[in-house]
Amino acid sequence: MKSNRRNFLQTLGTGTAGLGLAALPGTATAAPLPLTAEDGQVLFIGDNIAVADTRHGKVRGFLLRDIYTYLGIPYGADTSGENRFMPPKKPAPWKDVKPVIWWGNSAPQNMDKRYANDHYAFSDHWNYDDVSEDCLRLNVWTPGVNDNKKRPVVVWLHGGGFVNGNGIEQDGYSGENLSRRGDVVFVSLNHRLGPLGFANLAAAGEKYAASGNVGMLDIVAALEWVRDNVAGFGGDPGNVTIIGQSGGGVKVSTLTAMPAAKGLFHKAVVLSGASLRAADKETSQQLGAYILKEAGLSAGQADNLQQLPWKEYYDLATRASKKLSDELRAAGKRGGNWGPVADGVYLPQHPYDPAPTPLAADVPMLICSTFHEFSPSRADAALESITLDGVKEKLKERFGDNAGPVADAYAAAFPGKKPVEIWSMALSNRQNSVALATAKAKQAAPVYLAWFGWQPPLFDNRMRAFHCADICFWFYNTDLMLTHTGGGARPRKLAAKMADSFLKFMRTGNPNGGSLPDWPRYSAEKGETMILDDAPVVKNDPDRAARKALPV
Repeated sequence: MKSNRRNFLQTLGTGTAGLGLAALPGTATAAPLPLTAEDGQVLFIGDNIAVADTRHGKVRGFLLRDIYTYLGIPYGADTSGENRFMPPKKPAPWKDVKPVIWWGNSAPQNMDKRYANDHYAFSDHWNYDDVSEDCLRLNVWTPGVNDNKKRPVVVWLHGGGFVNGNGIEQDGYSGENLSRRGDVVFVSLNHRLGPLGFANLAAAGEKYAASGNVGMLDIVAALEWVRDNVAGFGGDPGNVTIIGQSGGGVKVSTLTAMPAAKGLFHKAVVLSGASLRAADKETSQQLGAYILKEAGLSAGQADNLQQLPWKEYYDLATRASKKLSDELRAAGKRGGNWGPVADGVYLPQHPYDPAPTPLAADVPMLICSTFHEFSPSRADAALESITLDGVKEKLKERFGDNAGPVADAYAAAFPGKKPVEIWSMALSNRQNSVALATAKAKQAAPVYLAWFGWQPPLFDNRMRAFHCADICFWFYNTDLMLTHTGGGARPRKLAAKMADSFLKFMRTGNPNGGSLPDWPRYSAEKGETMILDDAPVVKNDPDRAARKALPV
């Protein structure tokens, strides 16, 4: 599927577009380049430019503003047909130099009505192109190739739960600016999603033992590619940081508990995706059984699912998921959704509950969430005038009889906030982020906790510090994501501080020494939290009293 918003991206999503230059994939810059009569060439592409070696063959990218860029490098084979539901295989080697100048296919997912909401389409202007099961591709941005330097490596895991997204879904995912600012190698990737990545058919036979976690095993394969190839792209395979947001944050937490991933990364960053548990084995296998039933197949006929067109299989698996979710919900339970499973093998335990995985004991972690992950008034101005009593009524859907005490507790903890903001903060509470930090703090490696509160001056200030807002700050891309920040000096100043501290964390496992104030490691006793705003400051557990009112 080709994006019908490409022209829009070229005018809003890139720093070069306003200067009359054509936009290229992954080519936006942090600030408009000054054009003078003496300007020189900034893009270089040709047969002998940006050629690099991989274990599967040579690749050729392009050089843009002194950053070597490679888009859509294969790290795994096509996952269709007999490879569906199976652990990823290595890509077939190639003889000629492979051009990698456009990002790879997005994983199969539901693309219907992706741009139906004008407000969110404007704000995020997602990048989606072809969708297919031949989707195991990654992108690399680096200041140098074949130069024997050992730069820190960052691997970005996209959000979208476990059903949507890709490695360059938003322009703010571009690695060019962080690569240049910190002299680091930036890698992003696509992997299997939804019922193609997390359908647990293990009960159908040993052949399908890994099927409930193959989407995570794809990421492990990408990290193995980094281990085996990143030195040729100027990176250090011994200093790799994984970072993910939303569903990508859950992927980070999950990877820290996977034996196959041990040693492939050395630091971890979780943004708005703190999760302590994976799916239960029993419920996950029950979903697999519902898929077979929906398809009219017995366990012995599971191979037939590999032969269906992906869209046909995807639709029937989605129906099966809804049926199981509805039944569990009616019984007061949760489950039936796509995601990794604690199967006792590929994921031996739930990552951080009831106890943190010992595999993560030596991995420093940075955790961040936003003040207003889900802002009710973002696309509805009328909600700005809601009263606190009105908020209490709205919160009953989430908290039942606890809605009143929850609203009162947040109003007391944050007396300067409007009722609509109290509503948002209660819904966006950082209960899981604090719980993950508390579990991680029991281990030797440090954990650092942040809370992002910067609010963009867009849509009459209704966007607030929303879900995804902090990504472009960590990657120094605030002038690239104009529809998230408005652009200009104000967000860029905070982005510089956050990016520099993130770069320090990548190098040392400690964010101090960047541009933020002194950032103490988190402890359960004090709850040390870096508040990220125009004037960053550390506070000790500022919402503790409010969180105590939340139902367990």
